[in-house]
Amino acid sequence: MDQQQPKQSIRIRSMDVMRGMTLFLMLFVNDLFAPGVPKWMLHTEADVDGMGLADWVFPGFLFMVGMAVPYAVAAREKTGESMGLIFSHIVIRTASLILIGVLILNGGRLDATLTGMSNFLWLGLLYLCVFMVWNRFPTKSGNQALFKGIRFLGILGICYLVYRFKASDGKGLEIGWWGILGLIGWGYFAAAATFVLSRGRLAVVGCAWLLFLVLNILSQTTFKLHVPVLGNYLNVLLSGNVPCIVLAGTIIGILIRRYATAPKMLLCRLLVIGILWLTGGFVLRSWFILSKIHGTPSWALLCCGISVLLLLLIYYLIDIRKYHNGIFVFEEAGKNSLTTYLAPDLIYFICWGFQIPLFFYKQSSNMVLAVGGSLLWAFAMLWYAILLKKMNIYLKL
Repeated sequence: MDQQQPKQSIRIRSMDVMRGMTLFLMLFVNDLFAPGVPKWMLHTEADVDGMGLADWVFPGFLFMVGMAVPYAVAAREKTGESMGLIFSHIVIRTASLILIGVLILNGGRLDATLTGMSNFLWLGLLYLCVFMVWNRFPTKSGNQALFKGIRFLGILGICYLVYRFKASDGKGLEIGWWGILGLIGWGYFAAAATFVLSRGRLAVVGCAWLLFLVLNILSQTTFKLHVPVLGNYLNVLLSGNVPCIVLAGTIIGILIRRYATAPKMLLCRLLVIGILWLTGGFVLRSWFILSKIHGTPSWALLCCGISVLLLLLIYYLIDIRKYHNGIFVFEEAGKNSLTTYLAPDLIYFICWGFQIPLFFYKQSSNMVLAVGGSLLWAFAMLWYAILLKKMNIYLKL
């Protein structure tokens, strides 16, 4: 790796806390009942030049995915893994995220009559199988044969669900836009592969970020890059938007590792970069509107700038000022992001499938109840994921 980085990583608690806060906001905005809440909390319409809270949340999480890459690679190096083995892990993790993302995405296309089960049942069984296959079972337990059997049943279950799946047009699974986890997978691959292949060199990672920013700009013009045949499969990479955001996080992750022992110098660099990205976003707004739906470069840069400045504040409070009150739930959620994001959906499927009126607060007559209910839901789901982890139910790709 980059020789200017410290040999040993200093644990940056603010990274886990910010990731957990981002997850909290993801759960919150996903639960909101649109007719009953202020528009600034929701996604802005595709062709409208603007941003709501929900338009920053997902890129904020993508940014955190990129930040974790230098630390994850360093941790694997510390255990003696070779670069080849680390790269293999990156490929497997990417494939897992893409597979889960596409399967979840297709749940909304399912035809209950043709498939022989409702989409709530199909998705509920899918999530159950995902936890069976990718759960991190205790390694020191004497039940390893049982755990392998559970994983095998989970794989069989996913194969069966794919076999049974039929959409309303009679077709099977489609790629579509890859789903949330699929987008994360492609962005993670771009950042992690770049970091490993460049041996963590900041200059190379920076050039890769610039390349994807240029691709993002071109994707909004008539010069959009297209590769025959493979273009439909590589569209996330060729559009540049998601990789640009994730690689921005990786750049910041490298800087944090490099200057962790010089916090004042780090804060100055983060402030400058955050302001530059914000400025770049507003400059590009002269040609490209701010639009999450269209994935414009102005939106990407603005989101990266917001993420850096928010991280700067959280880093200052937690890692420099050592203010740790009230961070436990966010820190734990940040360490267990995949479970925190996916596990709540099982409750949705059960409640919707059996018509349990748990979500009574989703109505338009009382804005305080609609917003407050979603806030309570998001907090409850963070604790729910913590409880699952204590029960050794913990997804790890």
